[in-house]
Amino acid sequence: MGLLGSRVRRSEDHDLLLGAADYVGDLAPDGALHAVFVRSPEPHGHLAAVRADEALVMPGVAAVLTGGDLDLPAEPPSLPGLETAMTRTALAWDRVRYVGEPVAVVLAETPAQAVDAAELVHAEVDPLPAVVGFDASKAGETLVHPEAGTNRCWTMGRDPDPDLFDGCEVVVSLTFANPRLNGAPIEPRAAVARWEEADGRHRLTQWSCTQFPHRARDSLAAGCGVEPGDVRVITPEVGGGFGAKNGAYPEDIVVALAARRLGRPVCWTETRSESMLNLAHGRGLEFTATLGGDRAANLMAYRLHMDQDAGAYPGIGAILPLFGRTMAVGNYAIPRVEFSADAWVTTTTPMGAYRGAGRPEATHAIERMVDRYAAEVGLDPLEVRRRNFIPPDAFPFTTATGQEYDSGDYGGALDRVLERLDLDDLRAEQERRRSTAGAPLLGIGFAAYVEVANPIRASEFGSVAIRPDGSALVLTGSSAHGQGHHTTFAQIAADALGIPFDRIEVRHGDTDEVPRGGGTGGSRSLQAGGVAVHQASEAVVEEAKRIVAGMLEANPADVVLDVEAGEFSVAGSPSVRVAWPEVAAQAAEDGGTLGAEEDFQPPDATYPFGVHASILEVDPETGRVTLLRHVACDDAGVLVNPTIVDGQVHGGVVGGIAQALMEEFRYDADGVPVTGNFLDYGIVSAAEMPPIERIEMETPTPRNPLGVKGVGESGTIGSMPAVQNALVDALAHLGVRHVDIPFSPQRIWRTIRAATP
Repeated sequence: MGLLGSRVRRSEDHDLLLGAADYVGDLAPDGALHAVFVRSPEPHGHLAAVRADEALVMPGVAAVLTGGDLDLPAEPPSLPGLETAMTRTALAWDRVRYVGEPVAVVLAETPAQAVDAAELVHAEVDPLPAVVGFDASKAGETLVHPEAGTNRCWTMGRDPDPDLFDGCEVVVSLTFANPRLNGAPIEPRAAVARWEEADGRHRLTQWSCTQFPHRARDSLAAGCGVEPGDVRVITPEVGGGFGAKNGAYPEDIVVALAARRLGRPVCWTETRSESMLNLAHGRGLEFTATLGGDRAANLMAYRLHMDQDAGAYPGIGAILPLFGRTMAVGNYAIPRVEFSADAWVTTTTPMGAYRGAGRPEATHAIERMVDRYAAEVGLDPLEVRRRNFIPPDAFPFTTATGQEYDSGDYGGALDRVLERLDLDDLRAEQERRRSTAGAPLLGIGFAAYVEVANPIRASEFGSVAIRPDGSALVLTGSSAHGQGHHTTFAQIAADALGIPFDRIEVRHGDTDEVPRGGGTGGSRSLQAGGVAVHQASEAVVEEAKRIVAGMLEANPADVVLDVEAGEFSVAGSPSVRVAWPEVAAQAAEDGGTLGAEEDFQPPDATYPFGVHASILEVDPETGRVTLLRHVACDDAGVLVNPTIVDGQVHGGVVGGIAQALMEEFRYDADGVPVTGNFLDYGIVSAAEMPPIERIEMETPTPRNPLGVKGVGESGTIGSMPAVQNALVDALAHLGVRHVDIPFSPQRIWRTIRAATP
């Protein structure tokens, strides 16, 4: 039907735009109790007691539960390589380690009653010194987890090679930061738990706000001490995830345990302030980087060390520097690379995955260093990039860190961006402004990137079933939270089946209906889940041909599908046609159904790439930065739906620009959050965004039959370093060689004043 590559309008948006869609917070079973968590007001200390006497006599209060009441175990980190002595209980027992850590839960008949009662629960904490920042954590004067004997929770790398930069004429070094962020999805976390007796089993149904329904199911089963088959997770609409909604949080498990203990359903929805303090934070690194080469701009050696803030309890956020090594060289053929990293616990919100999850950090490091190197040797940064790009005829290309890039044309992406810009005019305007007193300074910045999509090579489930009326039901283990799965996966199925797009239903998010699934993360939905749907569709077509062959007394090899008409016939005899409803009826008459399921296991990751350019101006009197244009060429292989790709890139670009301009979650030296709500945290709006100009480019991957790569995180990866490089470019004539993000007017004003004679 030729639907692949078409700009089909998103089918899921009608209910979302009209407010008819259901989110977890909209669901409340009859007789449900409402949960409100009591949280630590202190960043660090011994939890002496939780006093709940006043709360228990409040109207409507059914219970106030602590970790002791629920007999919660101390769980070590679930990922290998992390310090196992740094354990956590779902409700803090003896020690609290960050402001907002849950210590008890109040259950009441109404949300208002639960809130009122929670205010009367007193967590008595004997304060201990806070541990904020790398210096404090490394010093080890206060241990966040004394049982571990250290604040370092993870490490990788080896002793530096003293000969790494031998033969380099130019060596530049820089230490800089990639600050902590909050993902800030529109929908905060929520959960509804209900236990029921069925077939002699006590079974949990939990409605969960998650990107990974099956992972959440398994975590809930482990937390409740039951088998995964005794847990059903249902994920309705999810209002944004960005990596942070990646499984079951402590609150999810407590809600399930409370529902079982009290014998009633329990509902919980966090407030925005709770979300700011408890949804996993992202980024939070400091780089120490050194880049060497010759004066002709041939890059020869690169050393990168990352210090990662893990927050109070180490998890996936602690090991994301793995991607610092994986993607260290970016788009460049740098022959010698050395990488090391350490992760440190602090008395702050635990760190997790945020859009890109390790790949934006790697790109930030190398792209900032390429510009720094270019400034040192006095060459155009674009010349340095182009000279060191991996050439198109070198793919598949194995980098110095062992990654085999599948396909790419990095110079081609740069050319397309430059075609959109009149760079000579921009440089002339930049010089004119520099020579005009008080004029806004102009900056032009570039960043190239290559990222790894589906880096853990996760498989995904997909199935297709033909209904009696000839429509189709598609099930996927992927889980949508804004990406457009319903539209894209229906396009894939329609293209293979010849069934009209609007007669294909896509469902996901119910672990009883969808037998298995990997969920959504790491830009893998289309290249794993979409390919599984494609293969299941092809398998259904082949099964249909076998059935039609029996109906028409023909060889299955001679049966063909006219995808435009959605009808089967025998090659050479098109006058006799069989439509999908007839095939489904015959399958039922034969005692079966017409459908297929597939699990696609990618042979390897894919490597999307692109080039971004950002143009901004700086008011030298106030330090205010205003973005004027942002041009993005992002290559994600074959585009199934360019409109949806546009939306994904635009959203990603906004996230990267926001980090460069304003976003940073900060604590004071005492461990108290100072950006704990949207009044203080620099959440971005449309008013701060420039026009985003997207340029299409398609370089297929050979690693799946659709030729698709991931794109959900690409915009974030390419945009932030382009904006940072543009800011430094705007101030370069003052001798400025680096400015840390975010670009608050105060920071820029001080930088200009320090650089101005």
